[in-house]
Amino acid sequence: MINENFIRVLHIDLTSERVHIYKREDLNDYLGGVGVAAKLLEEYMRPELPPLAPEQPIVLAIGAASTIFPVITKTTAMFISPLTGELGESYAGGRLALTMFHAGYDAVLITGRAKNPSYISVREMLAEIKDARAFWGMNADGVGQYIRMREAFSGKRSILRIGPAGENLCSFASVCVDTYRHFGRLGLGAVFGSKNLKALQIAGDRSIPIPDFKKYGSVYSELYKTVTSTEIMSKYHDLGTPVNVVVLNEGGGLPVENLNAASTDNIEELSGNTFAKKHLVRKVACTGCPVGCIHIGQFRREFDHGYEYEAVSVSYDYELIFALGTFLGIKNSDGVLELIEAVEELGLDAMSCGVVLGWATEALKKGIISEDMTIVPLDFGSLDNYLEAARYLAYAENEFYADLAKGVKHASLKYGGYDFGMQIAGNEMPGYHTGYGALTGAAVGARHSHLCNAGYSFDQSKPFDIEALVDYLYAEEVERCLLNSLTICLFARKVYDRDRIMKVLDCVGKPMTNEELDRAALRIFKTKLRIKQKLGFKLGNVKLPKRFFQTPSMTGQLKEETAAAVIAAFEKRCEQLLAAD
Repeated sequence: MINENFIRVLHIDLTSERVHIYKREDLNDYLGGVGVAAKLLEEYMRPELPPLAPEQPIVLAIGAASTIFPVITKTTAMFISPLTGELGESYAGGRLALTMFHAGYDAVLITGRAKNPSYISVREMLAEIKDARAFWGMNADGVGQYIRMREAFSGKRSILRIGPAGENLCSFASVCVDTYRHFGRLGLGAVFGSKNLKALQIAGDRSIPIPDFKKYGSVYSELYKTVTSTEIMSKYHDLGTPVNVVVLNEGGGLPVENLNAASTDNIEELSGNTFAKKHLVRKVACTGCPVGCIHIGQFRREFDHGYEYEAVSVSYDYELIFALGTFLGIKNSDGVLELIEAVEELGLDAMSCGVVLGWATEALKKGIISEDMTIVPLDFGSLDNYLEAARYLAYAENEFYADLAKGVKHASLKYGGYDFGMQIAGNEMPGYHTGYGALTGAAVGARHSHLCNAGYSFDQSKPFDIEALVDYLYAEEVERCLLNSLTICLFARKVYDRDRIMKVLDCVGKPMTNEELDRAALRIFKTKLRIKQKLGFKLGNVKLPKRFFQTPSMTGQLKEETAAAVIAAFEKRCEQLLAAD
């Protein structure tokens, strides 16, 4: 909290139905966001129990200056991932950070399991566990509407909820946040479902004074001008991340049809320009952000005979166009939007959904699995069948889909086809086949995401060298621990250099030197490494599918032994860091 020397934690135990509020001075050294969330996860997790055991915690946390400066808009979620069995880390924007801030909580900790399907309503100094049996089974959008009607509130609020995928414990189920934002990756939705938790509403209307408003205004103005009047953020507002579709395709780094290729013909139909000209109806922003990077597209869908159509709005970005477009051979923008809408209503992570269906399609073609198992004849480009298959995934329709809902690694180990099951350390691949940076960056990243260290950026900007790549990945991983503890949107990472971070912290009564920030970043990174170590993760055990080395990347053909050397060098660096304790 602003100008306070403690972190306020709201702890809700669903089993005992007890609520506690703690003031933790010892957590100040972890800043907020991922730092505080990681430390609480380390304290409360039970490594000896499975990820979906009731005792395992969910932690949501915001940063020291959340929403009061431009683009500091994210909320961190930390949990044990049912997909990978180790560190689960996800981020969402929307209104959540603002409502936590105005409700007076730096972190929300949830443990236990409710007796019946439930939802939690949180306000300042109040948290109630309420009956959700009436809307258990609803899709994510329906739940949001229901709670808004039931929980009348005139202030600011945010509603988190799961769809059928979370209820059925799909290992990559997501949590919808305020309609267009999500805790997407690594299965937080399944953790909600395992706790009989359908939704969480957080509302607040506290007025919190800024200690030195003149100083704050000066720093805010500087940041606002940089964000809105320079080219640093214009890409995200204009076409948004879909601008990457054509760039990566032309460079040979865009995964196509289960990574059988890294480029495709007629890409213009899925380009950022096409989505903007054909579908874009508005741009929205997370609360506290002046950029407006959330692009809302609209498509028409027939709902009855006789030319009866409805206009459906859905948010889109590069990762969704990759996973539910090129990776599945869907070649028209209307089809991609329709698949995005279905996946989000079901409460599935879009990237994992696209990648597991890509593997299933190739496995069916190769005769590894049968049509009796897939129910529908999966084929690249078959939109209607993918729409059905996504539903089968969310509802675990049969044994095969129940296995597929545990991720492509699990399914490919059970049925075969591991070499073309496109996962990295258990997490389905992101949309970058750019070189060693993207591949090994996801392998060594704390949550196995392209956002852990942006290895794909190294591939596109620097000549490859093992030592240089390891230095880059390590430095980025540590620095992003700092950015994510302040919950700065990573789109604004070039805006918030160290000088500006120090100015921001000084404005909220938490002055720190550059050296103190260095120590904090390393402290947080080490906490994440310890969590992974306690959960049994070892980098040396990561086995990368051979397809990564068969399909040429943007920077050429990759070699297994070179990737292994990068991973081993990074692992050694982490071991040295932990040994320094």
